[in-house]
Amino acid sequence: MKFGRNIWKQSLMLGTCHTAAIPTPENSEQVHQTKSEDLLKVTISVLQAWEEPLKHMVAAVAALPDASEVMLSNTKELEERILGLLEGLKTILSRVQPGAVENDYAFWYGSPDLQSSDEDTRNIALYTLGRCVRRDTHKVDNYLKVLKCRDVHDNNC
Repeated sequence: MKFGRNIWKQSLMLGTCHTAAIPTPENSEQVHQTKSEDLLKVTISVLQAWEEPLKHMVAAVAALPDASEVMLSNTKELEERILGLLEGLKTILSRVQPGAVENDYAFWYGSPDLQSSDEDTRNIALYTLGRCVRRDTHKVDNYLKVLKCRDVHDNNC
Protein backbone atom coordinates (compact mmCIF):
# COMPACT_ATOMS: atom_id res chain seq x y z
CA MET A 1 0.00 0.00 0.00
CA LYS A 2 1.28 3.45 -0.87
CA PHE A 3 0.97 5.99 1.92
CA GLY A 4 -0.39 9.35 0.91
CA ARG A 5 -0.26 12.63 2.73
CA ASN A 6 -3.58 12.05 4.52
CA ILE A 7 -2.83 8.51 5.64
CA TRP A 8 -2.50 9.56 9.29
CA LYS A 9 -6.07 10.84 9.25
CA GLN A 10 -7.38 7.71 7.59
CA SER A 11 -5.49 5.43 9.94
CA LEU A 12 -7.26 7.04 12.90
CA MET A 13 -10.49 5.54 11.56
CA LEU A 14 -9.12 2.00 11.86
CA GLY A 15 -10.28 1.67 15.45
CA THR A 16 -13.98 1.94 14.61
CA CYS A 17 -16.14 -1.01 13.67
CA HIS A 18 -19.70 -0.27 12.63
CA THR A 19 -20.92 -2.95 15.04
CA ALA A 20 -19.33 -1.22 18.04
CA ALA A 21 -22.67 0.57 18.56
CA ILE A 22 -24.44 -2.73 19.26
CA PRO A 23 -24.63 -3.33 23.00
CA THR A 24 -22.98 -6.71 23.57
CA PRO A 25 -21.64 -8.48 26.65
CA GLU A 26 -18.15 -7.12 27.33
CA ASN A 27 -16.53 -10.14 28.94
CA SER A 28 -17.02 -13.82 29.73
CA GLU A 29 -18.81 -13.09 32.99
CA GLN A 30 -21.35 -10.85 31.26
CA VAL A 31 -21.85 -13.41 28.50
CA HIS A 32 -22.63 -16.10 31.08
CA GLN A 33 -25.00 -13.77 32.95
CA THR A 34 -26.97 -12.95 29.79
CA LYS A 35 -30.17 -14.95 29.24
CA SER A 36 -30.05 -17.35 26.30
CA GLU A 37 -32.80 -15.52 24.39
CA ASP A 38 -30.99 -12.20 24.80
CA LEU A 39 -27.67 -13.73 23.75
CA LEU A 40 -29.38 -15.17 20.68
CA LYS A 41 -30.87 -11.76 19.85
CA VAL A 42 -27.55 -9.93 20.21
CA THR A 43 -25.87 -12.56 18.04
CA ILE A 44 -28.51 -11.99 15.36
CA SER A 45 -28.02 -8.22 15.64
CA VAL A 46 -24.28 -8.53 15.10
CA LEU A 47 -24.73 -10.82 12.09
CA GLN A 48 -27.50 -8.66 10.58
CA ALA A 49 -25.18 -5.67 10.74
CA TRP A 50 -22.90 -7.50 8.29
CA GLU A 51 -25.44 -8.14 5.51
CA GLU A 52 -24.74 -4.94 3.55
CA PRO A 53 -21.01 -4.58 4.32
CA LEU A 54 -20.30 -8.12 3.12
CA LYS A 55 -21.91 -7.41 -0.26
CA HIS A 56 -19.64 -4.40 -0.66
CA MET A 57 -16.63 -6.32 0.63
CA VAL A 58 -17.09 -9.01 -2.03
CA ALA A 59 -17.37 -6.32 -4.73
CA ALA A 60 -14.29 -4.49 -3.40
CA VAL A 61 -12.20 -7.66 -3.35
CA ALA A 62 -13.35 -8.49 -6.88
CA ALA A 63 -12.21 -5.02 -8.00
CA LEU A 64 -8.71 -5.36 -6.52
CA PRO A 65 -6.17 -5.52 -9.35
CA ASP A 66 -4.10 -8.29 -7.74
CA ALA A 67 -6.83 -10.24 -5.96
CA SER A 68 -6.48 -13.99 -6.40
CA GLU A 69 -9.40 -16.29 -7.13
CA VAL A 70 -8.82 -17.87 -3.71
CA MET A 71 -9.17 -14.50 -1.97
CA LEU A 72 -12.40 -13.73 -3.83
CA SER A 73 -13.72 -17.24 -3.23
CA ASN A 74 -12.97 -17.00 0.50
CA THR A 75 -14.71 -13.63 0.73
CA LYS A 76 -17.80 -14.98 -1.03
CA GLU A 77 -17.79 -18.05 1.21
CA LEU A 78 -17.59 -15.83 4.31
CA GLU A 79 -20.63 -13.89 3.10
CA GLU A 80 -22.58 -17.09 2.40
CA ARG A 81 -21.74 -18.64 5.76
CA ILE A 82 -22.63 -15.53 7.75
CA LEU A 83 -25.94 -15.13 5.91
CA GLY A 84 -26.70 -18.84 6.33
CA LEU A 85 -25.92 -18.68 10.04
CA LEU A 86 -28.11 -15.59 10.36
CA GLU A 87 -31.07 -17.34 8.76
CA GLY A 88 -30.60 -20.38 11.01
CA LEU A 89 -30.46 -18.25 14.15
CA LYS A 90 -33.59 -16.34 13.09
CA THR A 91 -35.36 -19.68 12.72
CA ILE A 92 -34.25 -20.74 16.20
CA LEU A 93 -35.39 -17.39 17.64
CA SER A 94 -38.80 -17.75 15.99
CA ARG A 95 -39.18 -21.16 17.65
CA VAL A 96 -37.95 -20.00 21.06
CA GLN A 97 -39.94 -16.75 20.97
CA PRO A 98 -42.69 -16.98 18.35
CA GLY A 99 -43.31 -13.58 16.79
CA ALA A 100 -39.97 -12.19 17.92
CA VAL A 101 -38.15 -10.21 15.27
CA GLU A 102 -34.69 -8.83 15.88
CA ASN A 103 -34.10 -5.75 13.74
CA ASP A 104 -31.83 -3.85 16.10
CA TYR A 105 -28.53 -3.65 14.27
CA ALA A 106 -25.91 -1.07 13.42
CA PHE A 107 -26.09 0.80 10.13
CA TRP A 108 -22.93 0.75 8.05
CA TYR A 109 -21.68 3.98 6.46
CA GLY A 110 -18.50 2.66 4.85
CA SER A 111 -19.51 2.15 1.23
CA PRO A 112 -18.13 5.47 -0.10
CA ASP A 113 -14.65 4.63 1.22
CA LEU A 114 -14.62 1.30 -0.63
CA GLN A 115 -15.50 3.15 -3.84
CA SER A 116 -13.08 6.03 -3.34
CA SER A 117 -10.79 7.04 -6.18
CA ASP A 118 -7.97 7.11 -3.63
CA GLU A 119 -6.26 3.72 -3.37
CA ASP A 120 -5.17 4.28 0.25
CA THR A 121 -8.74 5.06 1.31
CA ARG A 122 -10.07 1.94 -0.44
CA ASN A 123 -7.37 -0.29 1.06
CA ILE A 124 -7.87 1.06 4.58
CA ALA A 125 -11.65 0.60 4.28
CA LEU A 126 -11.18 -2.99 3.12
CA TYR A 127 -8.64 -3.72 5.84
CA THR A 128 -10.96 -2.25 8.47
CA LEU A 129 -13.85 -4.39 7.25
CA GLY A 130 -11.68 -7.49 7.41
CA ARG A 131 -10.48 -6.68 10.90
CA CYS A 132 -14.00 -5.95 12.11
CA VAL A 133 -15.58 -9.04 10.58
CA ARG A 134 -12.86 -11.13 12.20
CA ARG A 135 -13.57 -9.52 15.58
CA ASP A 136 -17.30 -10.05 15.22
CA THR A 137 -17.07 -13.64 14.01
CA HIS A 138 -14.97 -14.48 17.06
CA LYS A 139 -17.56 -12.79 19.26
CA VAL A 140 -20.41 -14.69 17.58
CA ASP A 141 -18.47 -17.95 17.88
CA ASN A 142 -18.06 -17.42 21.62
CA TYR A 143 -21.75 -16.60 22.08
CA LEU A 144 -22.78 -19.71 20.15
CA LYS A 145 -20.44 -21.90 22.20
CA VAL A 146 -22.07 -20.61 25.39
CA LEU A 147 -25.56 -21.16 23.97
CA LYS A 148 -24.66 -24.68 22.85
CA CYS A 149 -23.19 -25.51 26.24
CA ARG A 150 -26.26 -24.17 28.06
CA ASP A 151 -29.08 -25.31 25.89
CA VAL A 152 -27.78 -28.46 24.23
CA HIS A 153 -25.52 -29.89 26.93
CA ASP A 154 -27.34 -28.54 30.03
CA ASN A 155 -24.22 -26.61 31.12
CA ASN A 156 -22.10 -29.79 31.16
CA CYS A 157 -19.17 -28.40 29.18
